Formats: sequence, structure tokens, C-alpha cells
Amino acid sequence: MSGDRLHDTWLTSERIVPRRILRPLLRFTHVEASGGVVLLIAAILALIWANAPFGESYERFWETTVVLDIGENLKIEETLRGLVNDGLMTIFFFVVGLEIKRELVVGELRDPRRAALPAIAALGGVVLPALIYIIVTAGTGAEAARGWGIPMATDIAFAVGVLALLGSRVTVGAKLFLLALAIIDDIIAIAVIAIFYTSKLSIPWLTLGIIGLAAVWVATKVGIRSTGFYVVLGVVSWFFVFESGVHATLAGVALGFLTPARPWYEGKVYLERSRNILERYEETPSPAGSPPDAATLAAIAREARSPLERMMAALHPWSSFVIVPLFALANAGLRFAGIDVVAAATGAVAVGVAGGLVIGKTLGITAATVIAVRSGVGRLPAHTTWRQIVGVAAVAGIGFTVALFISDLAFTSTALTDQAKIGIFIGSTGAGILGWLLLRSGGSEPETPG
Repeated sequence: MSGDRLHDTWLTSERIVPRRILRPLLRFTHVEASGGVVLLIAAILALIWANAPFGESYERFWETTVVLDIGENLKIEETLRGLVNDGLMTIFFFVVGLEIKRELVVGELRDPRRAALPAIAALGGVVLPALIYIIVTAGTGAEAARGWGIPMATDIAFAVGVLALLGSRVTVGAKLFLLALAIIDDIIAIAVIAIFYTSKLSIPWLTLGIIGLAAVWVATKVGIRSTGFYVVLGVVSWFFVFESGVHATLAGVALGFLTPARPWYEGKVYLERSRNILERYEETPSPAGSPPDAATLAAIAREARSPLERMMAALHPWSSFVIVPLFALANAGLRFAGIDVVAAATGAVAVGVAGGLVIGKTLGITAATVIAVRSGVGRLPAHTTWRQIVGVAAVAGIGFTVALFISDLAFTSTALTDQAKIGIFIGSTGAGILGWLLLRSGGSEPETPG
């Protein structure tokens, strides 16, 4: 048995499959940039598939209708793309809700003074991109105007991936600033989706959804700990919200917020309960088989981690390496056949999205940060230069997952959706390159803005 492991398993053995395949894959999933890499690969595959000689199969496949019968009177009829966007992406937004809850309770955002700077920066980074989009698309029609929320979003996976590639050139403070900013950006994007991109609203279904979520809240307060119970109640709540017209993924966010961030047993309580069981076992050890209290001890150890931590550990890999790439595969496949690419790329929607992501994010976040620091409301992270702040602001302009998600909600016109996708690709690429160049040459000591 290895000295640094409690026990050996097949995964830790020297057999060829775990040694050559599984352990390298596990190490890859723990690299910061890996989520962005998988997402990029999925987007490229979508583009290749959509533009291959058999490219018409892309839309035909994702528009395949699936019917789910739930009893006699309940039926869900959705396309495969709809199941990904409305169903699987609920898990993504659930993880987003968990991340936001963690940051608000035990993370960087729990201290209002420390949260002030990224909060103000995020506000600047959503207002200016939206304004740029509105100005550029003015006079082009009511449907085009609905896309103002697209350039507001930051893709955390890609943004963190860019910072990870730069390594020690980016200070820890700058990385934390981007993460906190992106979390607050997500909160704003979620609110925008809920308020402005909700279709026809059914009050009875919405009421049932709220009752379901309230039942989850009550269950957490009375101490129900069964994961299966919450899964069933969560799925029921999701279905009610789905039928209400409010985008179903918001049920995932709400469930993330409702997940307890504190463990059931912590501190002295955990130590005392564990010690009592171990002392009883030392006094009367079990002659054979498992100790009688082993199950109780395992339950105590499990409840020493908060439900939020357990859910994050269980779902984050699935969200980053399966669900989000699958979303990109289903939505990033822009077919160029029959499209005047130059005309589409210079169209108002594409220019508004790209300009919002590159110019709006960079200037909006930077200007808001300068105002916050000069007014004394916020303070730059330690050893972080203004060049790095501008670089982080540019990197925040990489809007992919949520930007594609909002574009799907904003438009019914295929032409406008295609323009939005081209704008997202151009803007995200430009923002990533600009941020990388700025951060690659960034200094290490804070400066005063001129």
C-alpha cells in the first residue's frame, strides 16, 4: 500500500488502462484551461459538421423532435437542441447558482467591501456593451433590438483558460478579480434572462414552480438530507417552471441558491461524534466484518461536507466537460453555405455584438474600476497593475456559452441568429487576443492611472 494513500484501487494501479488513459484524463480535468479547451474543440467540431458535405444533417439531427409522455395529461415535446438548451443546461445553471452561493457565503463576495470593486466593474461591463449594441442596431427593427443582452455575458471557462495559459504573468489578485467579476456578471445575466427573455407567462404553472422551490427551502430548514428527495422535487419544480414560460434553466439557478452552504456537522460537533464512535470501537472491536457503527461514521463524514460542496464536486466535471461542450456542439454550428459572410459579419447585429464584447467590455470594466478606485469605494488587488486590469477587462469580453444561449432566446429569425453567432465568434476571438497581448506584457506593481 502506498504511503500517501489509504488504499489502492484499480484506478491507482499500474495497469495499462488506468495508467495510460484514465489517470491522464483525470489530471487534464484538474487543469484550469481544460474546460475551455474542450469547449473550443466542441465549437470547432460543430462548425466542421455544419459545413461538411453532409452539413445539412447538422440541423436535421438537432431539430429531431423527441416526445416525453409523463402520464396521460403531461407531455413534453422538444427538439434534441431544446432538450440540451432547456434540460441539460439547467444543470449548468444549477452549478452556476452553486458557485454564486458559495462566493456569497464563504468566498470572495461575502465581504461587501471586497465585493464592491468587482461588482462595480461588472456593472460597467454589462451596461456599456448593451449600450453599444443598442446604438449600432438602432433603426434596424424591433427583433434586432432584442439582442442587447448578448454582449453582456462572460464565458468563465474560456476566460479562465486564457489566464491559465499565461501562468505567473497574471497575479493571483487579477485572477480572483476576474472570477468575482464573472460571478457577478452571471448574476446580472440570469436576471436579464428572467426579466427580458421570458416568453408567454402562465401564472398557474409559475405558482406551482414557486411552491415547488418553496418546498425545497422548507425541506432544507427541517433537516431533510436525502439527495434523492431533492432530485425528485427539483425535477418537478423544473417541469413547472418549464411549463410557465419562464426559461426553465432559471429553476436550476434557484435550486443552486437554495442548496445549503454549511455542513450538518462541523467543528467540535463533528469531532465529538466521530470520536465517540471510534472510542466505542476501540473498547469493543468487531471480531469480523465491518464495525457496527461504520455506516454511522461514514454518514457523519459525509455530512461534514456541505451539500453545496458535494454537489459542486459531483456536477462540476459533468457541467464543464459534457454539458457545456454538448451545448456548443448543438448551437455553434453556423452553416456558411447560402450566407453572404461579409454582409452578415458587417450587419448591425454582428457589429453590435462584436463591438460590445471587445470595446464595451474592455472600456466598461476599466472605466468602472477607475471610478471605484479613485472614489475610494474599491481598491486594486495586491500587486495588480492597471495594464492587468485592462487585460482582464478584455478577457471578460470572451462571451460564448451564455452569449449563444441569449441569442437563441432573443431571435426567431435565422438570419439574425447567424449574425449574432458571427459577432460572438469575432468578438470573443478579438477579446481573447487583446487580453492575452495586454496580460502577456503586464507589470507587477500597481500604478496610478493617468
